[in-house]
Amino acid sequence: MTELRGVGIGLGVAQGPVARMAEPLPAPSDAPSTLSPDEEKARVKDAVTAVARELEQRGTQAGGAAQEVLEAQAMMAEDPSLEDEVGTRIARGLTGEFAVFDAFASFREQLTALGGYLGERAADLDDVAQRVIARLRGVPAPGVPDPGHPFVLVAKDLAPADTALLDLDKVLALVTTEGGPTSHTAILAREKSIVAVVGAVDAKSLREGEMVIVDAAAGVVTTEPTTEELDRAKNRAEDRASASSAPITDGALSDGTPIPLLANLGKPEAAADAVALGAEGVGLFRTEFLFLSSAQAPTVEQQREAYTKLLSAFPGKKVVVRVLDAGADKPLAFLNDAHEENPALGLRGIRALRASEDILREQLTALAEADAATDADLWVMAPMVATVEESVYFTDIAKDYGIKTAGVMVEVPSSALLADRILAYSDFASIGTNDLTQYTLAADRLLGSVAAFQDPWHPAVLRLIREVGDAGRVHGKPVGICGEAAADPLLAVVLVGLGATSLSMAPTALADVRATLLQHSIDDARVIAEAALAADGAASARSAAQAAATR
Repeated sequence: MTELRGVGIGLGVAQGPVARMAEPLPAPSDAPSTLSPDEEKARVKDAVTAVARELEQRGTQAGGAAQEVLEAQAMMAEDPSLEDEVGTRIARGLTGEFAVFDAFASFREQLTALGGYLGERAADLDDVAQRVIARLRGVPAPGVPDPGHPFVLVAKDLAPADTALLDLDKVLALVTTEGGPTSHTAILAREKSIVAVVGAVDAKSLREGEMVIVDAAAGVVTTEPTTEELDRAKNRAEDRASASSAPITDGALSDGTPIPLLANLGKPEAAADAVALGAEGVGLFRTEFLFLSSAQAPTVEQQREAYTKLLSAFPGKKVVVRVLDAGADKPLAFLNDAHEENPALGLRGIRALRASEDILREQLTALAEADAATDADLWVMAPMVATVEESVYFTDIAKDYGIKTAGVMVEVPSSALLADRILAYSDFASIGTNDLTQYTLAADRLLGSVAAFQDPWHPAVLRLIREVGDAGRVHGKPVGICGEAAADPLLAVVLVGLGATSLSMAPTALADVRATLLQHSIDDARVIAEAALAADGAASARSAAQAAATR
């Protein structure tokens, strides 16, 4: 038996034989073309158009987050800059296949160097190039295998176009050697409730047909499992299925302490599904969808329409909206598209909004107008706040526009350490555990090679969360969690023990967290949290919490 470790996505466990993703197409030859440059350009144009339309069609069929991802890929395929680069190579006498291969590879290097959001999109660019080259060659694009029976899919990474349309009757679980908890594979696996472990570097050794157990909750892939281990995994899967079908109630601990369970959403259209899964409101609404697909900032009217639609879905419920979280790692021509060597530490979040304050003011105007037109309980927060001064700035400007409840996201260690002073001004804090973990452990959360560091169980991260929880108690201010940590049921208990007063997550995680909270009192949660804090590392913190939870 061998245990391969990665980052677990989802909370379940699955078992089955391995089926490996097909290898990429071989690189095209750089031999001269026998066609004219115009003929080659026409071939490429037709192939790119066909691939873009196919991606859009797959997106329409898949819906949800998958549609957003695939539509972005289609736009990437038809990027005019890429078309120019391909044309330049064809003009030198190269084939369309090699021109696409070389131009896309050059762009990939640029995106990888930028890191952050754009670095993660490099894998998407690879997939587009493979599909275009396959179309030019008249062969099928590499895709998901079909061994004729249910299987555990193992791949270097999964292209969005493949993940979006997985046959969930056949794909029991996903294991990738690359990618992190915020990669497209992870996002789509979470949305579809697929058991997945990403960034498991040693999964390269898994053999075709080999039986494995994929434990997403532990982030472990077990090879050559015993009969007893297979039985335990099966029982856990059945228990989880029972928890998912339990009656929906408001989030609470066993002693009746209320812990509202909220949803993380990216578009108003996702609200109905979140409500159906028991979301008591929204703990994080990402407004980027309005901005990232536009050449210019959306108008106040366009924003107001989207916010009104969202708020109308949650009458009388709390809806926490994050103002635009963009910057150098998600460049917007109308915000900041200047190159930065280290965009994760650059002009992003509230820094970028202060540099283009008109965008912030228009967004707050639209939010205030939508709030006036609905009866939801609107809260608005600023991303990437690092100082007390930034907290004061945002709270003051939000109040000026009639926002009744204005808060901050705690995503960097400085704001956690200064939480007692920040919460003297702000109405609430919401902890983004993805970025807080990244900045605490100095490990890019999108980089597979350091995915093992991206673990919110690390005691250093938990100590910072405790600082915010303590500050919330002192000032009587709410402290929410809106990062992926809230979707881990046992960690959710720890977070409550550290002072979190609400938890927000992907809607598909709500049932598991709800069931686990009901097994522990607030005193239990504090004891379990202290056990985790006393550990030296993430794995030992999890083990200590598990031991404390079963006493």
